[in-house]
Amino acid sequence: MSTHRLDPHDLAIVRLLQEDAGRPQREIARRVNLSPPAVQRRIARMQKEGIIRRTVAIVDQAAVGFPITVLVNVTLTDDRSATVSAIKAFFRDAPEVQQCYCVTGTAGFILILLVPSMEDYEQRTARLLADNELVRSYHTMVVLDRVKTGTGVPL
Repeated sequence: MSTHRLDPHDLAIVRLLQEDAGRPQREIARRVNLSPPAVQRRIARMQKEGIIRRTVAIVDQAAVGFPITVLVNVTLTDDRSATVSAIKAFFRDAPEVQQCYCVTGTAGFILILLVPSMEDYEQRTARLLADNELVRSYHTMVVLDRVKTGTGVPL
């Protein structure tokens, strides 16, 4: 974790990159009132320090065959560190798990899954959850409308 304090120029650069990481650096430089080499140095520093962790493409999930988003509350059989570590690794390696959160409260984990159909979801739940000896129970919620999604930090 970086201990570098972000100045207003850094924050402005990060805001612009979160909107569109493919935006040319010369455009970013113009919009934040810096030279392109200064913007390039700042981006490189923020990448090196882990402030900018990676650059990705956000894909329309329906366009690539995964129109259904499912939220799943998962309760584990116990809260031992070995159990939690094992299930974290299992969920991290499962390609259908788009996001995984270890949370407080009655659910130990919240999963966000992308699936092509409900039949496919049923098959995946058998492997991921129903037949998993570390899972006590799970509750599914199917997303009707993705009202707002995002990957940006509200700077």
